[in-house]
Amino acid sequence: MAGRNLVGRATKRQYLTVARMMYSLLPPSSVLVGTRHLNKFVNSAASARNLAPKGRATLSTYPGGANSSSEQSNSCRCSIAATATALPPHTITRDDVKYYMGRVFDIPERKLEAMMSIVDNAQVHKRHAIFPIEYTVEPRALYKTNQEYIEHAVKLGQEAAEKCLERASLRPDEVDLIITVSCTGFMIPSLDAHLINRMGFRSNVRRMPFTELGCAAGAMALGRAADFLKAHPGGNVLIVAVELPSLTFQRKDISQANLISSILFGDGAAAALVSGNGAPGPKILVSETYTFPDSLGAMGFDLRDSGFHILLAKDVPEMIGAKIRELVDDFLQRHGKTHKDIKGWILHPGGARLLGNVEIALGLTKCQTQPSWEILGNVGNLSSATILFILQEWLEKRPLNPGEYALAAAFGPGFSAEFLLLQWT
Repeated sequence: MAGRNLVGRATKRQYLTVARMMYSLLPPSSVLVGTRHLNKFVNSAASARNLAPKGRATLSTYPGGANSSSEQSNSCRCSIAATATALPPHTITRDDVKYYMGRVFDIPERKLEAMMSIVDNAQVHKRHAIFPIEYTVEPRALYKTNQEYIEHAVKLGQEAAEKCLERASLRPDEVDLIITVSCTGFMIPSLDAHLINRMGFRSNVRRMPFTELGCAAGAMALGRAADFLKAHPGGNVLIVAVELPSLTFQRKDISQANLISSILFGDGAAAALVSGNGAPGPKILVSETYTFPDSLGAMGFDLRDSGFHILLAKDVPEMIGAKIRELVDDFLQRHGKTHKDIKGWILHPGGARLLGNVEIALGLTKCQTQPSWEILGNVGNLSSATILFILQEWLEKRPLNPGEYALAAAFGPGFSAEFLLLQWT
């Protein structure tokens, strides 16, 4: 951090002077090689500093600096070699929601009528759950629901992981990093440790569990996988996202956020294998994150004695809709692309209102975002796993032509947006 601050404040000449003093302490054989790297680094840092936009917020890019990612894009060999999904056996239909809404929640008739209208317009026709709806709606102690979470997260996660590795023609011992993603329960040791023991991963496989990133975490996991493979060329990263929102159902909570969540969210798991060995599949060129200022209350969970209670500000769709065009255009511009270059829009839907606002802001038709609507309608919002379900929908039903670009975007607590630029091969 200190070195980065020095580059930011000092002139090129000042930095070279200090660094050469440091190099004078090295053995003579090290100085020539070190100085070459020093000159290359200082020139790059100076160029990035001069090119960086002034007076406006930018998205964070790995490695630090908005303009470094163009080099990152050109040298990228990270590809999404395979995806897989897993769904629990029980389903909740729109008619089920209507039947149970008035029987489970103690709400006035007028509010119930309003909720029925929301159910009709939510575009969620069916969702999956680990238990039958009759058991799902029954109150249970936090300890009980969390034990259920551990059992079923491991089961669904293993199913998705095994399918994904089979599709990628890889053995578990060929995986170098496991990224596990979930926000709808709590477990230590984390999911990845359970999978290592059950599936035969190497004892020295790297582990990276994500637990507080919500709906954006699936996209963030893809970005972190690419970051790892840039540092470890030729490696393989397995991402496993498992979400069980049905275990967060709160029948005594009649807040608007809880009522909406009971209509939108479903259980499921997804996995993706990101390879650095040139495997066929969409390349991950670059990823960026944008965190909205002063937006902590927009989305999250409140952990109480009765379990997880969802927090969801009613203006989230409008907040994203107002900002998304600027964010996307700036992101694409930084990497030498424009809106017209994007042939695939892999968008986490959140809900129908959010996806509709994003379509309007980006000038997209429903045809261009149909995979997002399909997933929302058939399995609901699966939090972090949703973007991987939608990615698989594009891979299997709407693959792009080689060389064409796609943009993936997801949104989650923070409040943050995650963007990825992909290129089909």
